[in-house]
Amino acid sequence: MNTNKLRFAIFGNEYQAKKSQAVNKLVAILQQHEAEIYMDRPFYEFITTGQHLDVSVDGVFDGDDFSADYAISMGGDGTLLETASRVGEKGIPIIGVNIGRLGFLADVNPSEIEKAIDDVYAQNYDVHRHSVIAISTKGTDSTTSETVFAEPFALNDIAVLKRDHASMISIRASINGEYLMTYQADGLIVTTPTGSTAYSLSNGGPIIAPATGTLCLTPVAPHSLNVRPIVVPDSSVITLKVESRSHSFLAAVDGRSTSLGDGTVVTIRKAPYEALIIRFSGRKYFSVLREKMAWGVDQR
Repeated sequence: MNTNKLRFAIFGNEYQAKKSQAVNKLVAILQQHEAEIYMDRPFYEFITTGQHLDVSVDGVFDGDDFSADYAISMGGDGTLLETASRVGEKGIPIIGVNIGRLGFLADVNPSEIEKAIDDVYAQNYDVHRHSVIAISTKGTDSTTSETVFAEPFALNDIAVLKRDHASMISIRASINGEYLMTYQADGLIVTTPTGSTAYSLSNGGPIIAPATGTLCLTPVAPHSLNVRPIVVPDSSVITLKVESRSHSFLAAVDGRSTSLGDGTVVTIRKAPYEALIIRFSGRKYFSVLREKMAWGVDQR
């Protein structure tokens, strides 16, 4: 038996019952390796109370009150984004087990769990570093707000969006203090390369390869057809001043949205840390991209 005692923190989506069988399998495999197993409390309660499964772990944790050698996300890409947010600056590598749909980030299938854990112990994997962006806001009284976002960091994207059925919003965008343009649109997405295959792509944004050191500004339903996405260095500081007829708008950080008041200035910049995501041998970016996008597949 492997004498290298590792600690694993397990996260999951407590809304899909089919994940429970994979968790049972994962826990059993980790126990065979004599690992220390810790589980996010809501997920643990879902598995044990909601699904009535007998899952033995070394402890449960709340929020970001945990320490581990590896974090395991059980779900789809949304669950992995939440896991990355909870891991934050801890520098813990994340393993994504895909029990969702698309699975760009979470790319270990349930049938591959045993091999993935064996590869972890054999250190047969690569760690991919993904840039993270952060949001801060300044109200109309010019005071900086630090409490609006409990989790101000995004692995995928940060977006400003109109609320409900309100009219389009006006977004005055500047890059490093230089005026870019004023968007009249339903919103604006600032995406990392990781998030370029998500919300930004569905709004006509480009696919950006990892480690390119860039961000992309993608408008959502712009009023003018001349407005196109623009790619900028990820060292850029992006400033957005938003005005709306409804006197409020939404700011979404990896899908976690908060309402902000009219005239609020939103600043987006690269975070001081990177998210670490494990890729196992044979998982190459462009091959995964072809598979998930069904490029070259004859639909006839």
